[in-house]
Amino acid sequence: MVDHRSSAPPALGPPKPSEGGAVDFIRAIVEEDIASGKHHGRVATRFPPEPNGYLHIGHAKSICLNFGVAQEHGGTCNLRFDDTNPTTEDVEYVDAIKEDVRWLGFEWSAELYASDYFERLYQFAVELIKAGQAYVDSLSADEIRKYRGTLTEPGKNSPYRDRSVEENLDLFARMRAGEFPDGAHVLRAKIDMASPNLNLRDPALYRIRHAHHHRTGDAWRIYPMYDFAHPLSDALEKITHSLCTLEFEDHRPLYDWLVNAVDVHQGSDKPRQIEFARLNLNYTVMSKRKLLQLVQQGLVSEWDDPRLPTISGLRRRGYTPESIRDFCARIGVAKKENVIDVAQLEHSIREDLNRRAPRVMGVLRPVKVVLTNYPEGQVEEVDVINNPEDESAGTRKVPFARELYIERDDFIENPPKKFFRLSPGKEVRLRCAYFITCHEVVKNDRGEIVELRCTYDPATRGGDSPDGRKVKATLHWVSAAHAVPAEVRLYDRLFSVEDPENAPEGKTFLDYLNPHSLEVLRDALVEPSLASAAPGDRVQFERLGYFSVDPDSRPGALVFNRTVSLRDTWARIAQKNS
Repeated sequence: MVDHRSSAPPALGPPKPSEGGAVDFIRAIVEEDIASGKHHGRVATRFPPEPNGYLHIGHAKSICLNFGVAQEHGGTCNLRFDDTNPTTEDVEYVDAIKEDVRWLGFEWSAELYASDYFERLYQFAVELIKAGQAYVDSLSADEIRKYRGTLTEPGKNSPYRDRSVEENLDLFARMRAGEFPDGAHVLRAKIDMASPNLNLRDPALYRIRHAHHHRTGDAWRIYPMYDFAHPLSDALEKITHSLCTLEFEDHRPLYDWLVNAVDVHQGSDKPRQIEFARLNLNYTVMSKRKLLQLVQQGLVSEWDDPRLPTISGLRRRGYTPESIRDFCARIGVAKKENVIDVAQLEHSIREDLNRRAPRVMGVLRPVKVVLTNYPEGQVEEVDVINNPEDESAGTRKVPFARELYIERDDFIENPPKKFFRLSPGKEVRLRCAYFITCHEVVKNDRGEIVELRCTYDPATRGGDSPDGRKVKATLHWVSAAHAVPAEVRLYDRLFSVEDPENAPEGKTFLDYLNPHSLEVLRDALVEPSLASAAPGDRVQFERLGYFSVDPDSRPGALVFNRTVSLRDTWARIAQKNS
C-alpha cells in the first residue's frame, strides 16, 4: 500500500493574510497599483533564473511569490532565463529549471531568454552611445576598480570617458565583431562617478567574452551585463512588478535609470522593481557557487542529492510540492533579512505526509524473533489500518507467522529502569497482532544477539488482552518468510552548525560537513505490500519516519530515502545541550 497520488497544482485564490490580518507588503503594493489604474490594471511578473545551476528552496520562495501574485490577479508570469554569461550556463540547467517550476505546480505564460533580446539590447546600447550616455572604456578591470572609489571616497573619471560618439560607435561595433580579446574594452554607462551609490559610478553594460553560448552559438563576442539586460528585458516584456531579493535594492536606481534612458515603450508605464528578503535557512548552504563546489568535489552525489536544498534534491528525498508551497506561505514575504529554522520546512512535510502517506511496517536493523509456541507452518493475516488520518484509505492484510523480525533497538538484554520495550521476561504488543514475552536470548560465537525466543498469547489477537492486562510498548515487525529486502538511506542535515556559510577565518563551510549526514542500511526488511513500490512513492514506516522510494530502486532491489523523522530530533538534542 503506497501513495501513488500525484501532486496537483496549487489552489490559487485571493492573497493570503498574514498573522496581522493584512496581505504582505508586495501584494499590498500590487493592489494599490491596480486600484489606481496603473498599468491599466494589469499584473505581469516574471521568474528570471540564471541557468548556471539547479534551483534551490530559496528560488522556490521566489517562484511561489512571482507566479502566485500573477495568478491571484489574473495576470501573467513569464519564465525568463538570464542567459547572459555563456561560460557558466548550460542547457542541462535550463531543462532542470523548467522541470522544477512545473513540479512545484506552476505554468509560465511565456518561455523567454535574455538571449532572445541580444540584438535589441545591442541597439539600445548604440542608442545610449549616440545620446552621450555610454562610452567604451579601455581601462583594465583592476584599473576600473581603482578608479571606482570607495564607500567614503568618490570615484574619478576614466581617461576614456570623453571619447567621441563616433569613436565609441566604431569601437563598440568592433567589439561585437570579435576584433579584441576578452577584457580589452567594456561598454560603460555615463552616469556619475561621484554618486554615493557605487552602482551608479559608470557601471559596465557590456563585456567582451569569446565563449560559445548554449542558444546563440558563436554569433556574439560581447554579452550584456545582468544590470543592463534585466531591466530592459522587463521593459520589453511589459512587466509591471519586478520582484527580486534585497541584494538588488542598491541596484534599483540603475534599474530605473536604464528604463528611463531607453524609452522602450515611449512613455507607457514602466516596470517597478520591489525587493523582498531572500530565504536563509540554518544548517544549510544556499549559494549556488558553494552547491556547485559540493557537487564537483564529490562531497554529494549530484545536484539532486537528498541532503542538498535544491528542489530536485528535496523531490528525491520525498518532499511534496504542496509541502514546499505551504512552507513558502508560512514564512511569508518580509522586508528584512532573517534566518528561518529548517525545522519549519520539516514541519511542513511532516504535516503533509501525515495526511497522505500510508502507514507500513519496515525493520531497518532486524533481529530475529521466533515464537516457540506458535504452530510451525501456520500463516495468518492481520488487519492493519492504512492511515488513521484518512478513513477512506481503508485497511490491508499483513502476513504473520512463527518467525518474525523486529528492530534491534527494540530489545535490550539488561534494560535501564525506564525501558519499556522487549527484554527477557517482559511482555510487549506486536502491532495489530499479539502480546509476546521473551524467554531466551540466542547469541553467536562473538556474543552478538542473533535470535530472540519468545512465546505469544493466542488470546490477544488484534493487540488486546481479554483479561485487561496492559503493556507499555507496541512494536512493529515483519514476517521473516514474507519480508522484502530493501536498502534504506538515512539522510540528515548536511552541516553540523547553524551558519556554515559564515565560517571564521582559517575555515570554510566545508569544515562543517556533518559526517553523519548519510547512513546506508543494506539489510532492512519491509512488509510485502511494498514489493511493487515505484520511485517517488511515499510511506510512513511506523515508529521510524517518512520515506520515499528512490529512483535507484529496481524490481527486487528497493531503495528508500528517509524524508524526515517522525519528530524533530535536532530540537531535542539542542534542548538537551542548552
